[in-house]
Amino acid sequence: MYEAVTAPVRPPAEADPFPLREEPDEQAPRRPWWRRKAGLILQWALVLGALAALPLYRDELPDLGAILTAVSHADPGWLAVVVLAVAGSMGAFARLQRRLLRIGGLRMPLRRAFAITYAGNALSTTLPAGPAVSVVYTFRQFRRAGASAQLATAVILAGGVITTSAYSLIGLLALVADPHARGIALSALAVPLLLAVLLVPALRWRPLRALLTAPLRRGYRAALANPKIAPYAERLAGVREILRPTLRDWAALIALALLNWVFDILALLSAAHAVGIQVAPNGVALTYFAAQAAGSLLPLLPGGLGAIEGSMAASLVAFGATLSPAAAAVGLYRLVSYWAVVAVGWIAWVALHEGPRVPARGKAWLAGTGRLIVDGMSTVAFLTPYAAVPAQTPAEAPRP
Repeated sequence: MYEAVTAPVRPPAEADPFPLREEPDEQAPRRPWWRRKAGLILQWALVLGALAALPLYRDELPDLGAILTAVSHADPGWLAVVVLAVAGSMGAFARLQRRLLRIGGLRMPLRRAFAITYAGNALSTTLPAGPAVSVVYTFRQFRRAGASAQLATAVILAGGVITTSAYSLIGLLALVADPHARGIALSALAVPLLLAVLLVPALRWRPLRALLTAPLRRGYRAALANPKIAPYAERLAGVREILRPTLRDWAALIALALLNWVFDILALLSAAHAVGIQVAPNGVALTYFAAQAAGSLLPLLPGGLGAIEGSMAASLVAFGATLSPAAAAVGLYRLVSYWAVVAVGWIAWVALHEGPRVPARGKAWLAGTGRLIVDGMSTVAFLTPYAAVPAQTPAEAPRP
């Protein structure tokens, strides 16, 4: 389906840090099934426990009839913005990873980058230990597209660092913009800023710089001495040599990372406006970050189900919304940003030939459906503002 890249699939000189199969140890005792499925069992136990506890909080839950009424009267224009914003958020991250691959010398079709992004998101948000599974899956997809092990590792690490930094920056700006949290945010920000102001000039003094970096050097040497860790330490050390972005590349990467989060917050803001909730953008941003924090506290729940919805609804109520419209807005947002994206992701997973063994006709139909959906998402990507960000590969970067 995606044969545009002609680089070798798996360079023979490099060892794959994520082997597809490990030779079973016949002498090792086989773990009981309940230990092998512990993560899935615990995940389902939490979900079933939350459902069983719903009758205990029946009086505190929003009225279902009022929620359905709010949803049925939602503004179609704002709902369209929700869909476009979610597609823009996913597209920004796909373009960010694609840009990093191009900086490293590998050209990947936009459609394939979209498919990998959606499939990786589906794995991350629906499986036990999903983030780890998603990282391994993304690494293997980059390798199959022709990336070296070092380049695939560098892209995953750099993408994570850039998006996390953008996430922190937007969250900090949202706190500073809020009059009630501004004082605390500025006080918390003053400490690292003061340390930076003092350390940057001091690090120019070579003896002090050597003293501060000595623990890092000792840790790196210890990692190289460990045969199990040494390949990963060497690969991390080579990230700087593989990815050498120009200033124009940095501008594009930072813009895409910021748009990844801004579009997602815009989707929540649009869902609130669709049901008639008038909340300031800063309030929606704080609602979004509070929900993300709540979801991270319960990582075993798939996609933060329950924790994210409850936190979002409570935060919107705290900013002046009534409970039923707030629940309707959160439901519309999650319907698009989670359930629809997960559905597209699993279709993309099958379309990338990673699915189970199904009849050829069924697999062809699923692959065609995935191609159609990913093409639609790619079209949305060209219509959103970040499509104007130019993609430039450094002249010295080798092209496959």
